[in-house]
Parts: sequence; structure tokens; C-alpha cells
Amino acid sequence: MSLVLLLLAVVVVGVVVAVAAGRLPAGMPAAASSSPHRPLPPRPLEPADLDAVRFSVVPRGYRMDQVDAVLDRLRAELAERDRRLEALAAAAATPPAPGAPRYGPTAPTRALTPEEGS
Repeated sequence: MSLVLLLLAVVVVGVVVAVAAGRLPAGMPAAASSSPHRPLPPRPLEPADLDAVRFSVVPRGYRMDQVDAVLDRLRAELAERDRRLEALAAAAATPPAPGAPRYGPTAPTRALTPEEGS
């Protein structure tokens, strides 16, 4: 009887060591979704899109892959918007070159007659 208990103890210790060393698969299986996952739409984002995003809840919190995908997408879109804003600010700060065409309202080339308007 003691030999059986000794062998059982050796097996239990061996399994624990194998799991700790990564020799045996351990951990929880992939969680089944209990709520609908609503990812970000494939078009440029709007504030309402962030209000509508939902992540699946798993025993340890939210699904990290879903959260990471949203954060990666937000990071990329914010970086692109920052690049566009910097380009627009640089273009607005640069004075036009001499002789370059001016855009916008221009002064009339002749005075209007009373029949044409004031």
C-alpha cells in the first residue's frame, strides 16, 4: 500500500514539474464568446464607432487579441491624421512663391456700372 502511495506521489510531482517546465500543455482553452464581438468598421473611424465597439468577456477579462486589434487600428489612424495635420500646417505656414497664382476672392478688374450692381 505504501508503495502505491509512493508511486502516486512520484507521478503527481512529475506531472507538476512537467507542467511548470512547459513540457505538458497547460492553461485554459480558448474561451467561447458569450457576447457578440463588434469590431471596428473597415472605413475611417467616427466617434460613434468607438461607442459601438464591444469585446468578448473571458474569465480573465476581455479577449486580448480583440483589444489589441482595436488599439493597433486606432494607433494607425491617429498617426495618419497627425501626418496629414502636420502637412496642412506646414503648407499653411509656407508663404506663396512670388508669381504663384493666388486662390480665393480677387479684386474686380474694373468698376461695376449701376446697371450691373454696386
